[in-house]
Amino acid sequence: MTIKTLLVFASLCVSSSLMAQPVANTSAKPRTIITTDGEVDDVDTFIRMLLYSNEFNVVGLVYSSSQWHYKGDGKGTKFTSEMASTEKRYGERTELRWPGTTWMEEYIGKYREVYPNLIKHAKGYPTPDYLLNLVRIGNIDFEGEMDHDTQGSDFIKTILLDDDSSPVYLQIWGGTNTVARALKSIEDQYKNTPDWPTIAKKVSDKAIIYAVLDQDATYQKYVAPNWPHIKVLYNADQFWSFAYLWPRVVPAELQTYLSGKWFAEHIKFNHGPLLSAYYLWGDGQKITGDPEHTHGDMEEAKKYKLNQYDFISEGDSPAFFYLIDVGLRNKEDVSYGGWGGRMVQSAINPYRWEDGKTVTDYDPYTKKQDAAYPQTRWIPVLQNDFAARADWCVKSYREANHPPVVKLNQAHDLRVKPGQRVTLSGSATDPDGNPVSYRWWQYEEVDSYPGKVMIDQSGQAKASFVVPKDALAGNTIHLILEVTDKGTPALTRYQRVIATVVD
Repeated sequence: MTIKTLLVFASLCVSSSLMAQPVANTSAKPRTIITTDGEVDDVDTFIRMLLYSNEFNVVGLVYSSSQWHYKGDGKGTKFTSEMASTEKRYGERTELRWPGTTWMEEYIGKYREVYPNLIKHAKGYPTPDYLLNLVRIGNIDFEGEMDHDTQGSDFIKTILLDDDSSPVYLQIWGGTNTVARALKSIEDQYKNTPDWPTIAKKVSDKAIIYAVLDQDATYQKYVAPNWPHIKVLYNADQFWSFAYLWPRVVPAELQTYLSGKWFAEHIKFNHGPLLSAYYLWGDGQKITGDPEHTHGDMEEAKKYKLNQYDFISEGDSPAFFYLIDVGLRNKEDVSYGGWGGRMVQSAINPYRWEDGKTVTDYDPYTKKQDAAYPQTRWIPVLQNDFAARADWCVKSYREANHPPVVKLNQAHDLRVKPGQRVTLSGSATDPDGNPVSYRWWQYEEVDSYPGKVMIDQSGQAKASFVVPKDALAGNTIHLILEVTDKGTPALTRYQRVIATVVD
């Protein structure tokens, strides 16, 4: 997607009202399959994802297509598809801005060079060879193409049908067509057999789609009507604070974390080969096969009043941010909010969670409710965390910083009564021996109780509050314990207490 296209496209997309997130087993690392069309922001998302690949269980890496990128079939076939998400046909070109099917392997190769240092800092990083063995080519010929099985769709199908009942998070960084093809293949094989009810339930219970926009029409035209019980997390508004339009979405006070100065110091330079390949405005890099990728041209950056090395986009990163367990309990229920944004259950589809104009957080910088702020609010901690992971690529354990470990000295879920004083107690240890600071705060937008509570000693490990007398039975109050260390960069982790009012 180009900036020019986005400026037109955003007026339609930013107003969309679609989201996602179910209740899920959080006891083990979540399994996830990534599908990607190779957009420049997919590449940057992929690079950051590799630095967090110890936090979840990557079980598939699949090339797919979208309305912005497709390969063509090599036969001169003109593009026509009932699964296209737009009537625009780009002159019916036989290919569109196709980056090829070797770029993931290229970046895994760069990951290989920093892997020996990464594993000094945290357990669980997958080996480069393991990641290479996960790469498959899916449905890439055209936008929305899902007419035939591919290595990628077959791979997804196998995982959805395996004997592991744990959720599989299907990250959609491009179109949903390869996932749709996998589901269609399962339907074709089992629909008219006695096993179909069992298979349909098994797959529907397991698959969780996290989609950033509808980048083809395969979800709306195939998945939704044929697999209505598959859970969907749909991000159409909040991701913009981490995407191309961030200068228009992110408050000026937070834009320093997305500036060229910040990225040059903390990410791009002196952090190894993987991060030196990260795309930034005016960095001189180009994507092979994508003539419309002009972000690397400094003159192009000046057209949009952007500086050299300013952030371009990681519009798909919220899909894996959501899977990182930092103590916010957002995988229990996406409506709780967390690093991957905040979504609510659709009023018309109980299997679909959405963001949109009705899902807002109060932006203290603009002093207004804002549809992007459920994601924007985490930018400082996300960027500091990214900077620390960048350090892990080149520094020794002693030289780098690592996040504090936070725990509660009480239950995570409380039953409370109006007028009752409730004690909140937590503690933290820091692996580097750094001092830590504590902050208890109420996530007001998540509460079903409509008012505010006063937290006494909110800057201490032990705090308390009085349940308001007007709180009704069933009302919930979400209290967040936020702990930040004094290392460089400062790192933050959390615990969440949910107080439910009873009679």
